Amino acid sequence: MGTFIYDEQAKIGGLSHIMLPDSRPFVDRGLLNTAKFADLALPEMVAGLRRRVPEANLKAKIAGGANMFNFSTLSENGDVGQRNVRAVEETLSALKIPLIAEHVGGKSGRTMIADLNDFKTMVRVVNCKIVYI
Repeated sequence: MGTFIYDEQAKIGGLSHIMLPDSRPFVDRGLLNTAKFADLALPEMVAGLRRRVPEANLKAKIAGGANMFNFSTLSENGDVGQRNVRAVEETLSALKIPLIAEHVGGKSGRTMIADLNDFKTMVRVVNCKIVYI
């Protein structure tokens, strides 16, 4: 799922593509790419933004979290998309970054495009529409 964190006044921002909500199950297996996990990627990205602008007034937009697989027995624990949404929301809250817009859930994948010139955020839903958040 896409997470766009930015500060319009400082003209800085970053976009992260979260693949999994929690890194802990992967630590012991040596499979840790911090960019893939909500609990690692977002704090790392925010730290990088704050190194550039320590007093940045950051805010966030998110898109994604679709349930891309049609399993009739899929439990909430198995729905990685929904777990990613929850993990990103919780991480943003812990980082004290307000979530100002979202386009999440459903069964269709999305592409998120963030423009650092005007901070408009386009979300293109597969086989569907384009929305701005």
